[in-house]
Amino acid sequence: MEKKQFKLNLPADVKAWLAEQAKNNLRSQSQEVVLALREKMTAQEIVAQK
Repeated sequence: MEKKQFKLNLPADVKAWLAEQAKNNLRSQSQEVVLALREKMTAQEIVAQK
């Protein structure tokens, strides 16, 4: 899988939540963002199939 890098500006509260979630789940913050986006992608695919 090809990976692309980009800068992401987050509100402070979102960044703090992300850091805590990543720590709790033993993942990097990048991995946590990818997981959240993939979950959103899956949810949209399910809605689109209805």
